[in-house]
Amino acid sequence: MIIRKLFKFENAHIVRGCSTQRCSQNIHGHSYTIEVLLESNYLDNGQMVYDFGLMKLAIKELIDSFDHSITLWSGDDKGYLNSMKNYSNRWIQLPVSPSAEQFSRVIYLIVERILELTVMQNSERNVILNSIIVHETQTGYAQGFKQDAHSLLMGKIELKDILFSPQVVTEWSDCHLWTKILNKESLVNPSKV
Repeated sequence: MIIRKLFKFENAHIVRGCSTQRCSQNIHGHSYTIEVLLESNYLDNGQMVYDFGLMKLAIKELIDSFDHSITLWSGDDKGYLNSMKNYSNRWIQLPVSPSAEQFSRVIYLIVERILELTVMQNSERNVILNSIIVHETQTGYAQGFKQDAHSLLMGKIELKDILFSPQVVTEWSDCHLWTKILNKESLVNPSKV
């Protein structure tokens, strides 16, 4: 069975190297809708694959980090990167260009790691991430699967290469969340949300 949870955020970026000059040469924004699709062949004690309330914890916090932020590509011009970081307190730097396709891969890897580290409390079993769908507009989206997220042909993504601005980090309920994820520390879901 597959379940789906929607998240939304407003974000700005430049997608260097794309065909459209408006997108490749200008900072612009989108109202993103993110679909997180989880699957399992089992149901927990509440007869659910995974309680939607649990997705409002670390998964929501990290996806929400992109809200009202500018997403930067570490391979962009250093002067541009420094200026954006100087004039915006909310930014995220990725090792790949922030296209919808790459957003789906990045968010896939983040959610996948959270699920790997989560200590289940309600007999959830074999809950895996099916895919991430990133709607950049109402008419266009990218859907990323495990093989896409881990594809070297699409550009290697290491979680350690994703940087969150200090303001983003201080807004998390646990300012050490990303460090825990990078260090593969267990994340415990509360028994009651």
